Amino acid sequence: MAATMSLHDQAEQALALMKAAGFDAARAEASRLSGTELNLAHNEPSLLRSTTVDKLALAGIVDGRMAATELSDLSDDAVRSAVSALFADARTAPQDDANALTAGQHADLLQGPQEADEARLADKVAELLHFRETETPAMMLEEGFVSHQRLESKLLSSGGSDIGCRLGWYRVTAFGTARIGQRVSSFNYAEGTTNDLRAAPAQGFGGIEPMLRDTVRQVDAQPIASKFVGDIVLTPPAVASLLGWLQGQLSDMHLIAGSSLYRERLGQAVAAPLLSLKSRFDAPGVAAISADGHVAPPVELLRDGVLMNLTPSLYGSRKTGLRQVPIAGAGWDVPAGTTPLAELLAGVRHGALVGRLSMGNPAPNGDFSGVIKNSFLVEGGTVGPALREVMVSGNIARMLLDVLAVSRERIDTGGWNLPWLRIGGMHFS
Repeated sequence: MAATMSLHDQAEQALALMKAAGFDAARAEASRLSGTELNLAHNEPSLLRSTTVDKLALAGIVDGRMAATELSDLSDDAVRSAVSALFADARTAPQDDANALTAGQHADLLQGPQEADEARLADKVAELLHFRETETPAMMLEEGFVSHQRLESKLLSSGGSDIGCRLGWYRVTAFGTARIGQRVSSFNYAEGTTNDLRAAPAQGFGGIEPMLRDTVRQVDAQPIASKFVGDIVLTPPAVASLLGWLQGQLSDMHLIAGSSLYRERLGQAVAAPLLSLKSRFDAPGVAAISADGHVAPPVELLRDGVLMNLTPSLYGSRKTGLRQVPIAGAGWDVPAGTTPLAELLAGVRHGALVGRLSMGNPAPNGDFSGVIKNSFLVEGGTVGPALREVMVSGNIARMLLDVLAVSRERIDTGGWNLPWLRIGGMHFS
């Protein structure tokens, strides 16, 4: 395909080749991801670069057998060869009556800044480095960047789907450790996306400022003196891990395998009444399109603790008989609570403030044991020293029910907008 060919023409030509090859159903998506970023390394600006990645994603069905592929070489010969190989792969794939491709979906999304403001990128990098130098000088920013990303895509299917997307956004990222003398913290990071870099100082995006301050405090970490049962206060990054587990329980893998704890729980309370979870598929850098090419309207997963929806894809829906609920790849919101963070922490008699929750793979019933990272001891309502080599165990499904408080403050990373949660009855060791 000619390099100057439009994304629509690339997808249309690939779809025509797939139809001619004999596919019963076909989908072709042409995309171009362009980026302009100013990197920093070891507390210094390092590199301004621009990148462009072109991609063609194909999927086809023959006699109930499905195969998919992606290619970055968009020359005519490469695409023809890929279509031929894809047809051969589909002919030998397992037959499954649930296989289907997007049909009748239409959207033309235009969102966010379409052009990079390079001067603004430089200003934000300088702003971040100045904050580090003046407020957290023990912090070494090993890597980071401020970037502008632009995604253009066109998806066409033999079933009449026609979905276009032009998405622009900015991203701010910081990653590093703190050092005081010979004492070094563990790694920590934060990042956020925005449609407007002027909306906040560089350290104000994605929780970067609290990450930098907390990492300096984590230079001196200690184990706990003894095992105890207490409260856990999850920071927004840890809340994302908790909710990520829940979302996995509501989606294809567990629904199809019959291992979901929630398949028969629609309309029932599965979390504390303080907790709600809803989509915001118009967040910066998020397109309201599912991975299998369906328009994703707004959706609620939890309303005051009650499970409102499962989220099977088209394939999952056909496999299980459940209603299909398309979701985007990111863009979720937990409404703020009424408890100020300081008051939420003050209510903890014995527990920990947890920056990151590493649960591994919880047992089928939700039982887990994992290391808490970037965390602090909380005693008598006061946040104390940083912790190391501390494990926490419990049941993750039970944690959702045992939410005692939701903070008024939130951190917005773009993909998530989340408060702090206080949860009782956790076992520390």
